[in-house]
Amino acid sequence: MITMQGPDDRWRSDDGREPGEPEPDGREADAERARDDDRPPPSSPVLEALLENARSRRHLGRRLEAAGARVDADLLGDVVRHGPALEALRAGPLDRREIEDRLDVSRATSHRLTRWLCERGYAEKADGRFRLTGTGEAVADEVLRFEANVGTVERLGPLLDAVCEDHQEFVVEPFVDATVTLAGPDDPYRPVDRFLALAAESETVRGFNTAPMAPTGAGEFHERVFDGGDVEVIYHPAAAERLVEAYPERAAAAAERGVLALRARADLPYGLAIFDDRVGIGGYDEATGLPHVFVDTDSPIAREWAERVYASVRDDSVLLGVDRPVDRE
Repeated sequence: MITMQGPDDRWRSDDGREPGEPEPDGREADAERARDDDRPPPSSPVLEALLENARSRRHLGRRLEAAGARVDADLLGDVVRHGPALEALRAGPLDRREIEDRLDVSRATSHRLTRWLCERGYAEKADGRFRLTGTGEAVADEVLRFEANVGTVERLGPLLDAVCEDHQEFVVEPFVDATVTLAGPDDPYRPVDRFLALAAESETVRGFNTAPMAPTGAGEFHERVFDGGDVEVIYHPAAAERLVEAYPERAAAAAERGVLALRARADLPYGLAIFDDRVGIGGYDEATGLPHVFVDTDSPIAREWAERVYASVRDDSVLLGVDRPVDRE
C-alpha cells in the first residue's frame, strides 16, 4: 500500500506532506540541495533560443505592430513560392541551366525566379552564375525552418491537440524527424506497444503520466520494473494507487531495493518518457483513458528539453512510501 493520511484519503508523502507542499523545518534546505543534484546542467544556447521563441510567440504580433514591421502578406507568399529556388542557391552558386535542371523548370520560369530574387536583393549574378546574398541566405534558412515546422506540426497534430493548453514551453522543432505512432480502429494499442518496445531496449526509464505508463497486464515491462530496472515515475495519485494495488508485494520490494521510485503529483500536462537513447511524449483520449498517440525521437535537443521539463515536474512532486500489505488473516 501507499502511505495515505486523513479522513478524505488525500495523498501524502511518508512525512505527511501532500504533493507540492514544502518540506518542513531544516529538511527543506537538504531537499533543495538534493533536487539541485538531480537537475540537468544549464540548457544549451540552441534550446534556450527555442524556449524563448516559444515563450514570446504569443506577443510577436503586438511587437511587430508596435515596431511597424509587419510584412505584407503577398510578399510572404512570394517568399514561400520562391523557397525551392532559395534552397537550390543556398547549396551554392548556379548558372541558369543548372537552375532549370535542379528545379525542373523552363528557361522562362528560371528567368522569372532569378529576376525576382535579384530585385528583392536576395541574389546577385556574377560571372554568369547566381548566388545568394547574405540577406538571401538568411531568408532561405527561415523558409526552410518554416517548412520544417509546418510539416512537424502537421505530423504532431494529434499530440498537440492533447498537450495541456497552458503548457507554454512545448517546442516542435526538435521533433521534426520524430516517430509518430497513432492508435487506430484495427489496433488501439499501437502507442502502448511502441512505448513497451522502447522500454525493453532501455536500462533506465523516467517519466510522468496521468495513468500508468504501461497497462497493469504488461507483464514483461513490470518484470523489469520490479525485478531489475532503474525506474522513476511520477503518476497522478490515483494511478499510483492502481499500480501498487495490482502488484503490492513486488512494488514494495522494488521500492526497498531502490530500483523503483514512485512519485506523485496531482497535475500533469501530458505523458513524458525518457529512455536511454530516446524521449517520448504521449497523448491520451479523455473518453477512453487510452493513449492515442506516442511521439518519440533521439534528437539531442529534444532530450535536453525533456530533461528540463522532467526536472521541473519532479521538483513539484513527492516521493511516496510503498508499504507491504498487511496480512489480516
